Order: sequence, then C-alpha cells, then structure tokens
Amino acid sequence: MTQRSSPWFSPGRHRDRRPLLLGRNRIVAAIRNWFGERDFVEVECAALQVSPGNEAHLHGFATELIQPDGSRELRYLHTSPEFACKKLLAAGETRIFDLARVYRNRERTLTHSPEFTMLEWYRANEPYTAVIEDCLALMRLAAETAGTRCFVWRGSKADPFAELERLTVAEAFERYAGVDILKTLIAGEADRDALAAQSPVRVTADDSWSDIFSRILVEEVEPNLGVMGPTVLYEYPAVEAALARTCAHDGRVAERFELYACGVELANGFGELTDPVEQRRRFEAEMDIKQRVYGERYPIDEELLEALSMMPPASGVAMGLDRLIMLATGATRIDQVQWTPVA
Repeated sequence: MTQRSSPWFSPGRHRDRRPLLLGRNRIVAAIRNWFGERDFVEVECAALQVSPGNEAHLHGFATELIQPDGSRELRYLHTSPEFACKKLLAAGETRIFDLARVYRNRERTLTHSPEFTMLEWYRANEPYTAVIEDCLALMRLAAETAGTRCFVWRGSKADPFAELERLTVAEAFERYAGVDILKTLIAGEADRDALAAQSPVRVTADDSWSDIFSRILVEEVEPNLGVMGPTVLYEYPAVEAALARTCAHDGRVAERFELYACGVELANGFGELTDPVEQRRRFEAEMDIKQRVYGERYPIDEELLEALSMMPPASGVAMGLDRLIMLATGATRIDQVQWTPVA
C-alpha cells in the first residue's frame, strides 16, 4: 500500500513551508509599493465572466449563474483579468494592476496550478518596451526582497541582476533549433509543411503549424532561455499572438514577449490589439481550432470588443506571481509558496 503523504495543513509540513510563505508576503507588499510609487491604481476584477478567454489551448472552469427568478446563464471563472482590465482602460484608467486569483483547467505540474495568482498590469499610451522594463524591475525587486542573488531551478541558475538578454523568436529558433521560422510565414499565413521540413522534433501527420512550433519551443528553445541571466523572447509570430498588434516593421511578427529565468516562463506581455474587427476574426479562428481539437468553444465577450473600440493604445503584461516567488525564495514546487494549495 502506498503511504499517503501528510496534508499541507499538518503542523510539521506547514512549519517547513512557513518561511517561504512569509517571503511571499514580503514580495507581494514590495510589489504593491512599487506600483504605488509609479501612480498605478490597484483594481480588483470580477472572476466570474461570460468568457474565460478565447485562446485555443486555454481551458476554463464553467459554472452557472442562477438569477433570482431561477433562470440560468453560463459563466466561467476567468483565466486572466485581461478582458476586465481592458474595459477599465476604455473607461479612462491609464495605469492599473491587479493581483488576481485566476483559474485554468488541465494545468497541474511543478510550475502550474489550477488556481494561482496572476499579477497583471497595463500602461495606456506607452510602448511595450516600457512593460518589458517593468518586468525586469519586478523580477529584481522580488530577488532583492527575498535576499537572493541567484535563482535556481532543476539544475539551471540565473542571476536576476545580470544584463537582460534580448532574443527575437526568429533568432532563438535559428540558434537553438536550426529553424528559419520567418521562412514559414508568408502573407500572414503559416506554412505547416515548410516548418515540418525543418523541424528537429517529432512531427505527426495531424500536427498543425502551431503544434510543431510549440513543440520546438518547449523542447529545443525554452531550456536555453534565462540561463545565467534573464532572457526576453520577443516578436512572436503573429499567428501565435492573438491579442497583440503586429509589428510595424514586419507584419509576420507581433508585439508579444515573454520573460524567462532558469528556463521558466515568468511573464507574457503585449502591445495590445485594439481593432475589434481583427480581434473578432482572431478569436473565431482560435475557437475553430478549439472546436477541432477539444470539441468545444467558448463564447466571445461582446462587451470586450465594444471596449476595444474605445480603448487607447496600451501595453500589458501577465506575470505568474507564484512562479516568481518560487524562484526568489528557492522553493522547488509552486504549491510550496501558496498558502492553501488546491486539493
């Protein structure tokens, strides 16, 4: 018989975790202070939404809203406060952040939890280079608050205070996988066969361009990112950036970036798309993929599209707060830095 491990609330196990949890509290307090010093307003976005998000491989938790008259309406727990934050930008807010509890199904690993804290923030009328600098500053703030100069994760080390490495996706794919990714992007379309022909990883007959891209990224590229120091991977293919505007200098790529340390993705940010017609087209394309792969689709938030038509140009970031705290405190699993891990 397999022996059951002690629950997280057993005194001995809690005693071991408590220094990490107190470290979490100090980092959260420092982050709140950092945003306050820069005239950001903290907001609290409702978790119950008409759509959990419209990315093909993002999975939400569904529930029912029962009205006083007994009528029932489908609702979802948000996978990000993004849609609500963009409505606040449309309303006139210019610098906002949310320490949001978010919910994602089909996600549970050493660095994933079905419920976790996402630090999300937006700057209206500022370029996405500004929020890249924010990410770097917040990563270093967490390390400083925790009293560490080195992140360690599964044998990989990174100095959060080292000079930031900046790599385009095209440069990273060429360097670490020998793939010319731009060659597979033609007139806004992704050529699946052209990518398959170059792929250093296994490819099956029913793999799409996106499937192959993701596998190369995870298996060949990501393990090399954020090693010795932080890395920003930017200019993602536009077909992999449904919520980002395309780059002015090359329409094949978009203003999307990710921050890495020790091969772990810490943040995902955009120069935000504000064209409601284009956003609807992208959402519908994503939901077509979801229907094909998973046999379901999520509704489109019509109020979001209305808000996009009113929203100023903006840049925004979603940072996995638990992951950042995990690296800063030296934890080895995400649940070690969550006060009450998901059962």
